[in-house]
Amino acid sequence: MEFKHISVLLNESVDLLNVRQGGIYVDGTLGGGGHSALICERLSDLSGGRLIGIDRDTDAIAAAEGRLEKYKKSVDIKTVHDNFKNIKRILSELGIEKIDGAILDLGVSSYQLDEGERGFSYKYNARLDMRMDRGDALSAYEVVNGYDLGELTRIIYEYGEERFAKRIAERIVREREKHPIETTFELNDIIRAAYPAAADKHPSKRTYQAIRIEVNRELEILEGALRDFVDVLKPGGVLAVITFHSLEDRIVKNTFSALAAGCTCPKDFPVCVCGNVPKIKLAFKKPVTARADELERNNRSHSAKLRAAIKL
Repeated sequence: MEFKHISVLLNESVDLLNVRQGGIYVDGTLGGGGHSALICERLSDLSGGRLIGIDRDTDAIAAAEGRLEKYKKSVDIKTVHDNFKNIKRILSELGIEKIDGAILDLGVSSYQLDEGERGFSYKYNARLDMRMDRGDALSAYEVVNGYDLGELTRIIYEYGEERFAKRIAERIVREREKHPIETTFELNDIIRAAYPAAADKHPSKRTYQAIRIEVNRELEILEGALRDFVDVLKPGGVLAVITFHSLEDRIVKNTFSALAAGCTCPKDFPVCVCGNVPKIKLAFKKPVTARADELERNNRSHSAKLRAAIKL
């Protein structure tokens, strides 16, 4: 299947990087290479620089390499099969100490959702999988069939923000005692049976989000990764982050706020004793959202929020 993914808030995010000649930029979520291609186009117009594209999905890397091939004469392009949480190690192995800017486009890609065999979507019948990196040991199958009732309830409630989490988890546990739950459509039937009849959205939507986040450890790695990206930015460098649900956005907002605040002393302390100083300033207070024309042509953009930090 061709890797199709429309990059959300493309110009808005790349504009923030203020791409300049000889700069070093990281696309931590390479995907189909949309953001990377625009960065490379601007570097090419400026007679070069470096682009490091990171992704957990080998299909994404293969697609992006084809898309970026035309820029290789003028831009030093390196693709890396890894998790962006390892940015410090990745840069160290490439002999790079600091970078000029980075983009993180979080969540699942349109390609991953649309490729039925990956098991990301409730719309296609496939084996339960949901791994962004197919070399990882943990898949949706292990979560659905191996997690106890308490853990299932917790992840569906916390990561899916699903108010019927306990009912869904109980139904999953009951059904898997008869036989393992192997496919997405089997899971859909179980969720539907646990859900009220009058549901305004597909009953599986939130549960699938929760399982996907758990399988790929999307939230638990995020704060640490953001802090590491800020650490490797040059002064004036920019980290732009696009989120697609409130859980991600809350972590990005709170982490950026903490890094911009510096001092962590209680407010009633007369003087600072912690010694922490601000590491960043916010590019803007409120997140940037998609314009009307993008909302019309790309449904995925409706939930997108862009936040950015500038290294001090």
